[in-house]
Amino acid sequence: MNAELTKKALEKVGNPNILVNLVSRRVRQLSSGSGAISRPLVAAAENLGAADVALMEIIEDKITFDPAEPADAGKPSAKRRKKH
Repeated sequence: MNAELTKKALEKVGNPNILVNLVSRRVRQLSSGSGAISRPLVAAAENLGAADVALMEIIEDKITFDPAEPADAGKPSAKRRKKH
């Protein structure tokens, strides 16, 4: 993986754990070799590896993610029943 592409993609995503998940999922899709999902979404992908293609797609906003809302730590998740 190209270090420069990794830095730029991390600036877009913000969280290194999310970046790893995005890149690994996209590499699996690109490596599957079937259907439209396995084609690169960037033009200059001929001489790049799958991870670099995934990073370029993130940098160029071809791949986005929707961050989950954080769970509220103050709220109980379930109500307790009273024992009778």
